[in-house]
Amino acid sequence: MPATPSNIADPLIPVVLSGGSGTRLWPVSRRDYPKQFLPLLDAEHSLLQQTLTRLDGMPEVGAPIVVCNEVHRFLVAEQLRQLELAHGGILLEPVGRNTAPAIALAAFQALESHDDAQLLVMPADHAIGDLQTFHQALNRGRALAAQGRMVTFGITPTSPHTGYGYIRAGEPMDDGLMVSAFVEKPDSDTAQGYLSQGGYYWNSGMFMFSAQTYLAALEQHAPDVVQAVRDAWQNRRSDLDFTRVDQPAFEQSPDISIDYAVMEYTDQAVVLPLDCQWSDIGAWDAVFDARRHERDEQGNVTEGDVMLHDTTGSLVMSQSRLVAMLGLSNVVAIETEDAILLADRDRMQDLKHIVARLEKEGRTESRSHCRVYRPWGWYRAMVRAPGFQVKEIMVNPGAALSLQMHHHRAEHWVVVQGTARVTRADRDDPDMASLRSMLVTEDESIYLPLGTVHRLENPGKVPLRLIEVQTGRYLDEDDIVRFEDVYNRVE
Repeated sequence: MPATPSNIADPLIPVVLSGGSGTRLWPVSRRDYPKQFLPLLDAEHSLLQQTLTRLDGMPEVGAPIVVCNEVHRFLVAEQLRQLELAHGGILLEPVGRNTAPAIALAAFQALESHDDAQLLVMPADHAIGDLQTFHQALNRGRALAAQGRMVTFGITPTSPHTGYGYIRAGEPMDDGLMVSAFVEKPDSDTAQGYLSQGGYYWNSGMFMFSAQTYLAALEQHAPDVVQAVRDAWQNRRSDLDFTRVDQPAFEQSPDISIDYAVMEYTDQAVVLPLDCQWSDIGAWDAVFDARRHERDEQGNVTEGDVMLHDTTGSLVMSQSRLVAMLGLSNVVAIETEDAILLADRDRMQDLKHIVARLEKEGRTESRSHCRVYRPWGWYRAMVRAPGFQVKEIMVNPGAALSLQMHHHRAEHWVVVQGTARVTRADRDDPDMASLRSMLVTEDESIYLPLGTVHRLENPGKVPLRLIEVQTGRYLDEDDIVRFEDVYNRVE
């Protein structure tokens, strides 16, 4: 592994942007549990976890800063915990305002502990196959960033891809090339022209610069962005593992990417060509390409309970049942508990139209899975019909749900594994003076009438699993009134 250049002593702070929704990887990726949290390429690690461990072995690397939204905060914290990885901050964007303000938040966070910190900005959902080449490029980038340059990494194109933006390179400058222009996603003929002409690179969305350099560039080229973020940062507060910034101030920032806010205008932009088996894992065809080493003799990639006959060049994934395919070619078939996608592998860029229709019609399949993750564990919807719903619930050892009540439903719990501690008050006790706790063990049950204040805890060392039967006229998740919550979800 190349050594860090001797003239660089400042720590390199990874900044991981984890705000995407991954709609082109539906039905596995959904709004509440998008692609960066899924093990799409590695059975053991999600894309986010692969990104967080990508710098292992490099010297002088600080704790990563992760920028995400409110909905995903506990997913980020849990995946960091699984890696036993300390972080330099989990920053919550109160509203989405694109990459320029998100990176500014990270810059302010880095400057809290390092006056001259260098930032390596990485999206949370990319794949890199050749880490040695990637690390070598980072070391070259660090030398440029130490000189006040704003480095972007341009991927050497392998095809006339129309799903990526491009960078047009200019004159050589030290180890890199001056940036001549950033180019929008082209049509196929234009992309082929870029490839034939040379000097064009895919825009990876990865950047390196010092925190001071970035904020100074924002002051010059996008002062309204840096002012809004500075105001939001000055009114920040801590919440468990997270940092919350002032929402009204942050909302004043324009919705703008780093390319449009800074990189297109600065005269310090340098592109470093990078050929490291990179992919943005933006759609199912990218998953198929990234897993090409798994292809069988007929060129298929499969996962789960799959049976193929006379099928070629296809990606077939099953999560919950047998998927059989006969006599098809160049197909993507993705099965989940509540949805199945069948598509031409060359039409993946059009999947957004299906997701847009699901969202327009208010279908839950666009935003959540049958299994829904919570900071205390997860629940899985099993049966739903007018007037009742059945769920499987898993509570992690030592975890607890909020002290809560429901206006419109009653609940009946049957413990099937572990021991539950149930705290409840009498139904007609608004002051909760009658709160008391009891243990409910395997094969035992408890009934909670509508309006009962209650809490579920797992005091044991094994996961608590129970079956919940809800009855009532309204069974949606927004019928929860929280009184106490260890995860600060009480409004």
